[in-house]
Amino acid sequence: MSGSKLVLTIIGLVGFVAVATVAGNMIQLLKYTSIMKRSKLKVFEINRNIKRLMQRGLIQIGEDKNYKFLEVTPKGKKLLLKLEIEGLTRNKPVKWDGKYRVIIFDIPEGARKLRDELRRIIKGFDFICLQKSVWAYPHPCQDIIELLKKYLGIKGEVIYMTVDTIEDDKWLKDIFKLN
Repeated sequence: MSGSKLVLTIIGLVGFVAVATVAGNMIQLLKYTSIMKRSKLKVFEINRNIKRLMQRGLIQIGEDKNYKFLEVTPKGKKLLLKLEIEGLTRNKPVKWDGKYRVIIFDIPEGARKLRDELRRIIKGFDFICLQKSVWAYPHPCQDIIELLKKYLGIKGEVIYMTVDTIEDDKWLKDIFKLN
């Protein structure tokens, strides 16, 4: 994981990180986290990554009565969700459980960009299109779909189903290499 992703993830996990305003040091607590200690990033590298994240609008300095802190912006939260989705897709089960996961969605023409983005993402996760807005996948992926709904800001427009059979599914089994 790159330094910037690591710093963003830690700030996202902690919720906020107190900021030191002395001697140009951007961070105070971040360097003491166990994840950061294991990463072996130096303080100047952490500071550089924080500055990059701020320039990209992924984190910002918040202020309360007595202290300042780093917090993840909405844009940063969206990136964190995307990283979490990508992480979940790497954990595909080795053995098929004999069930398909089917996603159906109904997103109106007025939200075409959103619909196209959803299609692009699920296609990237190796879902196969059965019909225009019906996609199938052979492994459990409800966590991915829930994160995807949150990432895209949609709810009832997407339905997740687990089905035992799909009629004439030999072609699907061939594509997914389930035979």
